Amino acid sequence: MILRDLMRILGSSARRDGRNLTSDEAYGAFRAILSGEATEIQAGAFLIALRWKGVTVEEVTGFARAARDNARIPCAKTQDLVCVCPSQEGVEHVPPLELAASLIAASAGVKVLVISDRCVPPKRGLTAASALEGMGMQMTFDPSEAEAWVDELGFAVVAASGMLPALLSLRKVRTEIGVRTPLSTVEKLLAPRNASIVVGAQGGPVLGLAVGVVQSLGHPRGIVVQGLEAGVIPSVRRRTRGIEFSTTQQVTLSIEPGDFGIHHAEEPDLPMFGPPEDGLGCGDNPLLVQASGRVTAGVLSGEMGAARDAALLGAAVILRAAGGSLTIADGVGRANEALDSGATRRLLERLRAKS
Repeated sequence: MILRDLMRILGSSARRDGRNLTSDEAYGAFRAILSGEATEIQAGAFLIALRWKGVTVEEVTGFARAARDNARIPCAKTQDLVCVCPSQEGVEHVPPLELAASLIAASAGVKVLVISDRCVPPKRGLTAASALEGMGMQMTFDPSEAEAWVDELGFAVVAASGMLPALLSLRKVRTEIGVRTPLSTVEKLLAPRNASIVVGAQGGPVLGLAVGVVQSLGHPRGIVVQGLEAGVIPSVRRRTRGIEFSTTQQVTLSIEPGDFGIHHAEEPDLPMFGPPEDGLGCGDNPLLVQASGRVTAGVLSGEMGAARDAALLGAAVILRAAGGSLTIADGVGRANEALDSGATRRLLERLRAKS
């Protein structure tokens, strides 16, 4: 079934006579988009139709299955791995602390694979890749290299577009549409099925949908968290909502920074250097990229403040999702110990030698 037939199934806004796609129909649609069978106009119209209608667990699961089947995903046989999957569109108002949090968690004893990218539209914000670049390092675009780094170091940052190059050809469509589409969710889910997973989710009712999708994809356990700017880093000034899941159950998660002795009036600061140019985002601004690197380096060198505390909370979430801690509080303690002992800085230096 070709894409325009599936758009007829979705119906029109005037008649409201459509229906949701089955998982298999969604799989076929996304496969057509990724393979180039659909034109840019058809792909854009389909994505906008889905945004108007709203997506279901079955549809997003079908999209993610198609993406995974067309991608080279590393670490398919790696045991005790946790994948960290923040928004690939990045952040604009806070530093991208998922890199610091993931390095802390890895130095505390779990294997971590971070899925990242840079300058992804429409937001084109700062990501883990930006923080690495700001410290003079690079993520890998080669899934085989990422797997080798995880085997040797217990840590790697891999580009989503390196695993699935077809994502690059869709960036023009995403820029022209100018709003979030299911692509923003699917690219976060290019993770090996055997891994535990930490996924950042938008605020509001999408939390349950995101958990339903990752459970349907077969991950053994994980946490979906509504962190800062839809990322995986909890707030340091207010409660952060999430859901912890296994193959058989879901448990509501509430992260109150005050419960861990963390009290800040503001979130971690990202220095600003004027408004972005039209069509560009924070991730395009070399000064902001350098600033994100400085904030990350400061956290890893022991600087106190909101950025450090936010990274510790993020690391605790990763450790809990991986089964490396009994509770979030235990994870904060383990993360703090790894950072203060110098284990995180030693891991960073080993990574620097690789990248």
